[in-house]
Amino acid sequence: MEIIAANTQVDGGRLMKIAVMALSGGMDSTSLLLRLLNEGYQVYCISYEYGQKHRIEIDRSIINIEYLNSKGMDVVHKIVDLKSAMGIFNSSLLDNDSVIPEGHYEEEQMKSTVVPNRNAIFSSIIYGYALSIAVKENQKVIIALGVHSGDHAIYPDCRPQFYNALEHAFQIGNWDSEKVSFELPYIDGDKETILKDALVSCEDLSIDFDTIFANTNTSYNPDQYGRSSGKSGADIERILAFNAIGRVDPVEYVDTWGVVLSNAIAVEIKHKDEYYREKLTDLQYMVTRQGGTERAYTGIYDGEKRDGIYRCICCEHVLFTSENKYDSGCGWPAFHSEGEGAGIRRIPDSSMGMLRVEVRCSNCDSHLGHVFEDGPRAYGGERYCINSASLDFEEGLN
Repeated sequence: MEIIAANTQVDGGRLMKIAVMALSGGMDSTSLLLRLLNEGYQVYCISYEYGQKHRIEIDRSIINIEYLNSKGMDVVHKIVDLKSAMGIFNSSLLDNDSVIPEGHYEEEQMKSTVVPNRNAIFSSIIYGYALSIAVKENQKVIIALGVHSGDHAIYPDCRPQFYNALEHAFQIGNWDSEKVSFELPYIDGDKETILKDALVSCEDLSIDFDTIFANTNTSYNPDQYGRSSGKSGADIERILAFNAIGRVDPVEYVDTWGVVLSNAIAVEIKHKDEYYREKLTDLQYMVTRQGGTERAYTGIYDGEKRDGIYRCICCEHVLFTSENKYDSGCGWPAFHSEGEGAGIRRIPDSSMGMLRVEVRCSNCDSHLGHVFEDGPRAYGGERYCINSASLDFEEGLN
């Protein structure tokens, strides 16, 4: 869990912003630390030692604090020992006899890595610290949490509903609680957007992104040398995020980057394939995941005339609007252009004994159809020939 608590103080007549945060040593909390520094905060960090197998994350956080201090950034770091208290909890992260599961980070077996009530405990300590600062300095304090959408499937204490309830309980149980409030800056994001945020911070702060993130740990099962396995759910999520932003993860893995990336992609494909087999009809799966084509004049949206938007049936990414659609008479839904921000991918296709241009969803890589150069000249002369089975239509949103 990544937490920051922020307030503003006056230092010798100069207004100074103060932030207190929980620094796990992972990429999320490290990104938040960079964000705070970039926004001009004086930062005080707390790391928790709670008996976690991947204690190396604390060592890595110390290295990063030293690096940032060497760059002229005054970051204070405290370590809170919770081993005796949390040693009675059951989790594969704490039990030396339990094996950390490998595979996709959203798979059911990953729930064994949940530490009961961990984020409530961490939040209580941060809240007490933030409230103490608020009362002492008579200032408003913000507690910002680095939880994000990728955590929600497995970790219930990373969901916004949990923090809404927690904040309410803290408000009821404390005097002066009006001085403290929660914020969740990454709640609608994921590992990819968090890394992009960190890239901006590093550039603005003139510090080296690779150095910072080489000094982080995400793996739940690093080896004796501290090298990440590349196979735990947390590893898979991180590897895919670095690949998505077009960078090689600078952290050391037990295998080469090519090997761990290939494994992560294979795990993701397998997980998504199982998900789509359950979610889609046989026809939708055949078209979108196997590159098939529905028969002409059979698609439900071929003659669709209503106003609305057309989303990818797999991931709900907006692809077209009714303003893009026209009647081409080809037997499939036809669009003369794509919707704003659709970013549809184009891939050369030499199957069927001809050269065509296949189009795929930029978000989930689902097959949509093909694009041809016989469309309306007034709109650029292209015709997106799209399978109805790849689309989900929403009326009245155009």
